[in-house]
Amino acid sequence: KRISSMNMEDKIFEIFIPTEDSIEIQNGSKAVVQKRIFPGYVMVKMILDDDSWYVVRNTPGVTGFVGSGATPTPLSVKAMEKIIRRSTLEKPKPTTDFEVGQAVKVVSGPLANFDAMISEINLDRGKLKVLVSIFGRQTPVELSFSQVSQI
Repeated sequence: KRISSMNMEDKIFEIFIPTEDSIEIQNGSKAVVQKRIFPGYVMVKMILDDDSWYVVRNTPGVTGFVGSGATPTPLSVKAMEKIIRRSTLEKPKPTTDFEVGQAVKVVSGPLANFDAMISEINLDRGKLKVLVSIFGRQTPVELSFSQVSQI
């Protein structure tokens, strides 16, 4: 919008915010969300001259640029291709709010309502290894993310 209102279509060609899909697991449910690869950064494909530089520099929300001195440092074509490939081709990576050492409650299965402590997290398999106190002994048990909830 701003590009066309400032008549910069012939100098500013593309604006790209690199994102990647990520699988977030919260309280046992999976959701695919888009996360920014470089939070706070925007890639702009443009011909750098005084006019285009003025438009980008004075865009609301723009606070600075990567580079030394007064002008931005251009990325190499190879670096940009790598960023685009990561943004478009890679499979979603699982993430979770669970942490090793965190106390959780088992919500399903034969150990339902037991308190446990996370000892390992396997994101690829969607599994946790937890320590459950059974008859006064810490027993390691493997559970899926959906079988526990945060306390």
